[in-house]
Amino acid sequence: MEGKLNWILKNLHLLVSLLIVVPTGLIYGSPSILSRQLDIQINTIDLSNLLKANMCLYIGISVVWVLGIWKTNYWKRATELNILFMLTLAIGRAFSMVMDGFPTDGFVFGIIAECILGFYSIYQLKKYKI
Repeated sequence: MEGKLNWILKNLHLLVSLLIVVPTGLIYGSPSILSRQLDIQINTIDLSNLLKANMCLYIGISVVWVLGIWKTNYWKRATELNILFMLTLAIGRAFSMVMDGFPTDGFVFGIIAECILGFYSIYQLKKYKI
């Protein structure tokens, strides 16, 4: 039981990231769902293409996180990728808030979650030095 709890605690940042990023990626790639969840209307093929590319990027990054959870020799790289992914998204959202104004609640939640996960991943990397 203690071993399982330690495994969960060590991988918590990756597990939570997976639970958020995979559905978000799928929503980004599904125009009908996206327009219901966020204030985004897909009205050009270029925007649809961009969003589907982001969907696959999110899913591809998630594959690295899954590898980090299953294979301990990938854990450090998966954690580093999580830090980079979360904090660069948060920086981009913050930049947009300064330049463009405040987005809808879903994107405000995004910047908060990304900051928390990014900094928590830094903590995990320092704590579990592999």
